[in-house]
Amino acid sequence: MISRILLSILLLCILAQGVAAGPLVKSGQGRVVEVVDGDTLFLDDGTQVRLVGIQAPKIPLGRRNFKAWPLGEESKRALSALTMGRVLRLSYGGRRKDRYGRALAHLHREDGLWIQEQMLRLGLARVYSFRDNRAVVAEMLATEQEARQKRLGIWGHKWYRIWQQEDLRPGLDGFFLIEGTVAKTALVRGRVYLNFGEDWRTDFTITVSPRDRKLFDKVGFDHGAMAGRRVRVRGWLKYYNGPSIEATHPEQVEILD
Repeated sequence: MISRILLSILLLCILAQGVAAGPLVKSGQGRVVEVVDGDTLFLDDGTQVRLVGIQAPKIPLGRRNFKAWPLGEESKRALSALTMGRVLRLSYGGRRKDRYGRALAHLHREDGLWIQEQMLRLGLARVYSFRDNRAVVAEMLATEQEARQKRLGIWGHKWYRIWQQEDLRPGLDGFFLIEGTVAKTALVRGRVYLNFGEDWRTDFTITVSPRDRKLFDKVGFDHGAMAGRRVRVRGWLKYYNGPSIEATHPEQVEILD
């Protein structure tokens, strides 16, 4: 049975998709000729595809002084085993290309296997969505949670652990999943602040810009009712008046209670 926590996440994300994302649109296919890492590959027509909606452990790829993330090579091998030499169908649920010219596509094999979902199921990627590319995030979050509960792949490695907000410390940098209880909220010049401590200058905070508030409003997200609620947020951790994550779309914030 689906837990109440998961059900609330699914409902929030389904509502969000209905407002802004819509179904996937099929558009083209190609045979895989090269796998770059756990979330990037090349097709036989030269198209470079960034598997939208997931983030696999990163490997150096020739970048100087880049330290490989744990399980990066394992993730690349898994994607190779799933796709190399196979014909894949491309589908889109939002923005179709990134600034590097890569196709931001969902990939399905001829036998129907959804590649993003399978990488999440193996625990070799995590959900990584954007405000302009949010389709089927609910399904991906559910699959990620199953892998996390079983401690598969990255979820068995402390490097990818979910941080508790009280354990955050200066010097942390990167993409994190963070859990905590909202202490109080504020709306200042149109920007939402969810503060996880009494001192907003030093404690963890989730912020939502005036522009992005519209997406939250459309799914009924009431920031004023968030005090005392336990949440999980995913995003890039920055330090400005303490650690913070800017949430650009509702799927980044999961209500856990």
